[in-house]
Amino acid sequence: MMKNKNFVAFILSHGRADRVVTYDSLKKSGYTGRIVIVLDNEDPSAPEYISRFGNENVVIFDKAAIAETFDEGVPGDRRTIVYARNACFDIAKKLGYRYFIELDDDYTVFEWRFDNRLRYITKDKVIRNLDAVFDIMLDFFKKIPAKSIAMAQGGDYLGGGAGGEGKQLRTKRKAMNSFICDTERRFTFLGRINEDVNTYTRNTSTGDLFLQIQQICLLQKQTQSNAGGMTEVYLDSGTYLKSFFTVMYQPSSVKVRTMGNEYVNQKRLHHRVNWTLTAPKIIREKYKKKE
Repeated sequence: MMKNKNFVAFILSHGRADRVVTYDSLKKSGYTGRIVIVLDNEDPSAPEYISRFGNENVVIFDKAAIAETFDEGVPGDRRTIVYARNACFDIAKKLGYRYFIELDDDYTVFEWRFDNRLRYITKDKVIRNLDAVFDIMLDFFKKIPAKSIAMAQGGDYLGGGAGGEGKQLRTKRKAMNSFICDTERRFTFLGRINEDVNTYTRNTSTGDLFLQIQQICLLQKQTQSNAGGMTEVYLDSGTYLKSFFTVMYQPSSVKVRTMGNEYVNQKRLHHRVNWTLTAPKIIREKYKKKE
C-alpha cells in the first residue's frame, strides 16, 4: 500500500463508462489507493458511471462554471479534457486530499523503460507495484519546486534503445497526460484544445517548472481510435487546430511543422517547441554588472 495517504488518483472521462481502460490498468499494475472518476455535468452517461463505479467514486463538476475561470482560447466544442483538469484542484480539496494525479481514461499499461542500472529495457516492462512508483514520484515532487511532474508516453521512445530517448535517461521539461499536482501549488491549464502543451510552454516561459520522468511511461489507445471522450473533437479538426492553439499561447517559441513518414505519405502538422526561447535562463550572480 502507498505510504503517502494524502493522495488520490483521478481518471478524467466523458461518455465512455464501459471503456474506462485506465481503471483496470491501475489495478493490474498494483495500485491500491483511491480512484475517483471525474465527470462534467454535460455528460448524459453519468448514471452509468455511477452504476459501474459507485456513487462515492464518481464526482461531477459544473463545466460551465469552470469555463468561466480560465482562458479557453477559441470558443467551440467543449467536449475536451481541460475543464476537468482545472476542476481537479477544487475536487481534491473537497475530498480532503492535498496531492493527486490526473489520468486520461484510455491507458492500456504502465511500464518501466529503464532498469535499476539505468539501461533501456525492451521486455518484462510492466510495472507491478504502482503504489511504490507513485510514492517515489510524489516524494520527489515534494522536494522540488515544480508545478507538476508526469510520466513519459510510449511515443517518446520511437526507435527504442537506438532512439533519442532510449540512448540516455534524462528528465525533460514538459508534462503531458499524467499530471501529479499539489493543491497548494495550483496552476491553470490553458486552452480548449492541446491544453497540456499550451500550459507547460506558456507557464514555463514565466518561470514555472514542469518535468517528465523518462524512466517510466504509460501507453494509451491511439488518438481518434477510441469513440467518446475527445475523439469527435479531434476527428472534426485533426492536428491542424490542435497545434495552432499552442502557437496562439506561445508565439515567441512555438511553431507548426510537418512530421511523419514521407515515404508512405503519412505526414501531418504538429507543434515544435524551441526550448532555448521558451525556458528562462538563470545567470550566476558573479556575472552581474556592478553599478
